Amino acid sequence: MADHNEQWISDMLRLAEGENGKKTEKQARILDAAIEIFAEKGFAAASTSEIAQKAGVAEGTIFRHYKTKKDLLLSIAAPIAAKLAAPFIMREFAAKVLDTRHERVEELFRTIAKDRLAFAKQHEKLLRILIHEIAFQPELLMQVQTVFKDIVFQRMEKIIYHFQQQGQIIEAPPWRVLRTAVSLFVGMVVTRLLLLPDEPTDEDEEIDCTIDLLMHGLSPSPRP
Repeated sequence: MADHNEQWISDMLRLAEGENGKKTEKQARILDAAIEIFAEKGFAAASTSEIAQKAGVAEGTIFRHYKTKKDLLLSIAAPIAAKLAAPFIMREFAAKVLDTRHERVEELFRTIAKDRLAFAKQHEKLLRILIHEIAFQPELLMQVQTVFKDIVFQRMEKIIYHFQQQGQIIEAPPWRVLRTAVSLFVGMVVTRLLLLPDEPTDEDEEIDCTIDLLMHGLSPSPRP
């Protein structure tokens, strides 16, 4: 199953670059225009005629590349879901993050948080589309669920067990630990990029505070 899903991610990453790793000039303009309009208006309010006008192509040109407006959306949103998980199967990231002998779990969380926040800033509009549409597009939701369950969780489960055995993480099912960490980190990214984008923020401090909250909770004193 893992090999199958890793192949799916590889296919999605190739899709992000177009067939054979390249896009035609018109296709690139269509995708750029669609990203701008979907991010600004949402999928439902966007029209292919508006996308075509912004891209400087005939509307029929869109349908020569994408059968429907939904196919156009999925060609944009599905690869970004794959890119979110891609580092967990890429050797470079694994060597830098997952396979590194972090002595403290906080160091691991900090490395992952910095890496994925930098990714989020680089792909802000694409993530905006993904966040907006995931609740309304069952195919997209299924793909994200596959990415999380069969790629991210499988990679992180052993690491969580490792730090639990060292007494650095409470005894709890790994999925619960990961759910808590993901909720905090996603909340940090969404607040930073979408909810309060103009609020001045020290990113290192924000990451440190988020990790402190993850490790120690909201209580001002230890539990009795």
